Amino acid sequence: MQNKDPKVRHINNPKLETVKPGYKGNKIINNQFANGDELYIPDFSNVLRWKLSANPQKAEKKADTFTPPLIQNNNFLHTSEDMIVWLGHATFFIRLQGKTLLTDPVFYDLPMLKRRVGLPCAPEEFKNIDYLLLSHAHRDHLDTDSILTICRNNPEVKALTPLNAGSLIRSASRRLPYQEAGWYQRYDITPDHLEIFFVPASHWHRRGLFDMNKVLWGGFVIRTKEQTLYFAGDTGFNGHFEEIAEVFGPMDICIMPVGAYKPSFLMQKSHLNPHEAVRAYNLLRGGTFIPMHYGTFDLSDEPASEPVRLLEQIASAGLVSGLKIPAIGEPVLLRDLS
Repeated sequence: MQNKDPKVRHINNPKLETVKPGYKGNKIINNQFANGDELYIPDFSNVLRWKLSANPQKAEKKADTFTPPLIQNNNFLHTSEDMIVWLGHATFFIRLQGKTLLTDPVFYDLPMLKRRVGLPCAPEEFKNIDYLLLSHAHRDHLDTDSILTICRNNPEVKALTPLNAGSLIRSASRRLPYQEAGWYQRYDITPDHLEIFFVPASHWHRRGLFDMNKVLWGGFVIRTKEQTLYFAGDTGFNGHFEEIAEVFGPMDICIMPVGAYKPSFLMQKSHLNPHEAVRAYNLLRGGTFIPMHYGTFDLSDEPASEPVRLLEQIASAGLVSGLKIPAIGEPVLLRDLS
């Protein structure tokens, strides 16, 4: 008997504008979001292979006690300057045009996964946050405890999410307003001089036993009249970087994941290594390169300091001209990046 053809459809949020001409929406194959045009389901045998294989860098990793430097302060919360502040992993405090954003907020330890470095201030100090930008629903990016803390201290906050993330948002806080977008869609926000778009990433979704690829994943383009900022979320290397550059033009600031890339047979389709991240940054015609997704949680086999060491070597070779590696809690002022 021949296999039936897969059931294929395309979806987006019909209430939002799609800015890429001719884009039909995100492809759904047999009720799962596709990774672009192809359905990607991580092979569990690779997880078993990883668990049963020896890490060739085990001794080096054990001896590597690196953690990102941490500046304990909350001063950045009480100024009006446009800035980017890394809070560890993929969490950033961003102030633009009088609005404050938090990306993928994860403030606490996660189940079976402890933070290796703290926050610059208490989670309860984050107030007057306008928007939560949630790139995808893996637990190290969408943490319901952190979202609940933010909602308690920010009654006006709104969440900007991928398609089908609404039930997870409601599980964190039933009072949190949210807006779902597909790739290349512009969120309906105010003011007009700040635009936020959801853009492609090469990744996947699973949070429970029966929800494989049921929630979309992606990154964000944040645009003002002065600057365009790209937050990659979690992603492997694929053709979407060139597509994003074609739609939005050069990126003044690229916030790029550079960790959790070994072993490559398990991680390559989901995460970038430093060389791939720089290659993507160059395809995006990037200005400033700010790394993330390293040093905060132990997710993979590479030694903790390796991503930063490789980035510095790449920069020394002249392949990335705008490398900026901030400490956790260190404000990166946008006026200094112009």
